[in-house]
Amino acid sequence: MTAARLRALVPALALAAGAAACSDHEFHPPGEEERAATADSLYQAARFDTIAWASDSARVQIGNLVFASECRRCHGPLGRGDTDYARERELEVPSLVTPDWPYAASIDTVRRQIFVGHGPGMPEWGVGRLTPREIDAVAAYVIRQLRPEVLADSATIPVPLRSDTSR
Repeated sequence: MTAARLRALVPALALAAGAAACSDHEFHPPGEEERAATADSLYQAARFDTIAWASDSARVQIGNLVFASECRRCHGPLGRGDTDYARERELEVPSLVTPDWPYAASIDTVRRQIFVGHGPGMPEWGVGRLTPREIDAVAAYVIRQLRPEVLADSATIPVPLRSDTSR
């Protein structure tokens, strides 16, 4: 066997040996609980301290777009959580607009919940999915536009600006 042919054969043999070694290993992606725990360990409230908006209405408008593109499928256009998508997948999606919603105390608690998510059900949006700016905007939208106390004060119903959004 010539040296050139041997050099050409070595990578193929190495690849075959590597494939054989990997055939005994199965990939198990992390579950929802594990991903939520990882997101929780990465969460830092300080990520949101330097976010500046031209106006509060701009912040809420961007939040509306993010909500329409990422949250509405499960939570519904008014945040009630009663969607066909959730029912078909047997997801227990909470209403964001009930008076006793536990995260309504502050925008900080909403940002944390969006970032971390929880398993099973809500994905961890802060790990490679949404930017801190998008999380801040959608949290502001939920607190300022969807919450019943806001609706009672303004007597308006939030309507997503567009159903098909691109960020």
